[in-house]
Amino acid sequence: MGHARKALRTTAVGAVSATLIAGTALGVAPAAQAAPSGIRFVDIAGDGGTVLKGNVVMPSNADGSRTYPLIVLPTSWGLPQVEYLAQAQKLADSGYVVVSYNVRGFWQSGGEIEVAGPPDIADASKVIDWALANTPSDARNVGMAGVSYGAGISLLAAAHDKRVKAVASLSGWADLIDSIYSGRTQHSQAAALLDGAGRITGRPSAELQQIFKDFFASNLAKEQELIAWGKKRSPATYIDQLNKNGAAILLANGWGDTIFPPNQYAKFYEQLTVPKRLEYRPGDHATAEVTGLFGLPNDVWKDTSRWFDHYLKGVDNGIDREQPVQLKSRSTGGYEGYPDWKSVGATRKKIALGGSSTIRANVNSGADGGIIFLSSILDQLAQLPPVASIPLLPRRYAAVWQSEKYASAQQVRGTAKLHTTLTSTKESGTLVAYLYDVGPLGLGKLVSNAPYTFHGQTPGKPFGVDLELFSTAYDVPAGHRLALVVDTVDPLYIEHNPTGAQLTFSSPTADPSYVSVPLREQ
Repeated sequence: MGHARKALRTTAVGAVSATLIAGTALGVAPAAQAAPSGIRFVDIAGDGGTVLKGNVVMPSNADGSRTYPLIVLPTSWGLPQVEYLAQAQKLADSGYVVVSYNVRGFWQSGGEIEVAGPPDIADASKVIDWALANTPSDARNVGMAGVSYGAGISLLAAAHDKRVKAVASLSGWADLIDSIYSGRTQHSQAAALLDGAGRITGRPSAELQQIFKDFFASNLAKEQELIAWGKKRSPATYIDQLNKNGAAILLANGWGDTIFPPNQYAKFYEQLTVPKRLEYRPGDHATAEVTGLFGLPNDVWKDTSRWFDHYLKGVDNGIDREQPVQLKSRSTGGYEGYPDWKSVGATRKKIALGGSSTIRANVNSGADGGIIFLSSILDQLAQLPPVASIPLLPRRYAAVWQSEKYASAQQVRGTAKLHTTLTSTKESGTLVAYLYDVGPLGLGKLVSNAPYTFHGQTPGKPFGVDLELFSTAYDVPAGHRLALVVDTVDPLYIEHNPTGAQLTFSSPTADPSYVSVPLREQ
């Protein structure tokens, strides 16, 4: 745990810096543009009378003689209410009343940060109430959208307010626990970024401060309490209500999202029975949407507009007839359409993880998932994911298995799955699995990764491990191999390996170990 705390202090500094940069880029820059002529800055009474600072943009020809569909935009975590002005103007120009508001606890809005808790959900309904009473909005056609924090609040609001008929949830979450505590492992850089941003730009509630304290302290006595807190704030918890209410839901995310990894959106999408669409693109958290916040051409916001045009205006623009799952590979520029998520990786190829391999814990082997935001942005813009020299990885600290050389390109699509048998010398521990694309010179480019933590195991007794790596779309060139690497330390996560721990991976004849790689049907 000493390693984790030291890394966390460093991460917190980076989180604060990243927050300040993001706040300047996403908040100040749109505000610096010419303000929309029809904008009104307003105070809205939220739940319990808490004042929410908002703004309204209406169609230029709105004269009170007719109503318009309403779109409500809750702000992202840590960003001011001017975040969506460029998009609000575009939506207003196409015939919508648009109300953006700063969620409670941030910037000039009142209250404390509740992390999409009941007060935030109630606030969304209060904003709809206010818009219907104070603008020419059509109560029969209400939509909600947002990036990140605003995305999650929009989904939660749709589960609790039947008036919401369409949602665009961009770089959001469906399962908060599966996002920052996947594999029973704390995603330390992601959580530190959220914590730092909240402290800089808002007022964390006493409950939230305690949640972060227990989270970073790895307090197992508080684990179930933390999980319950997260589930209460997860749209996936309310899947039945969402399906019953019937709002049309668009989900969009980045393959490399280090705040809300793509897996949890895909699982959520499969459970939805309402009109739905799932989009994945290269990039990290909210980076696929960012150019749209400046008013520049942007695929995510274009599809968001088309989604609302169809489900709030009834425009026959064909979005309901397109393949509902749309993916852009990290390796190529075009979109691929699929009828559902399970069709993405239509075939699976297993790589056998034979033999027995023992590694020592507490040392970073050199295989890492990268740095929050930076690594996935480099991958998005220049196709430069984190790399490692596979032949040079110290086998004392990293277990390595490789496939044969592939005669043809392998189009990895979906979720790779690891199955192995593990024996530890300690009752607790953490491993991190990495899937690499290995070129002729042995340089591995990261395809995917995921952490896994265990507690309460009997030292020396083997047990099974099943781990889903983060979903992705990546093309492995002909002549390359795939390699699975497992080590115990990664700066992205808190590790739980006691000093001196050793992990042994084996492949019993009756239960062989493997990694199952999903491939696009050729």
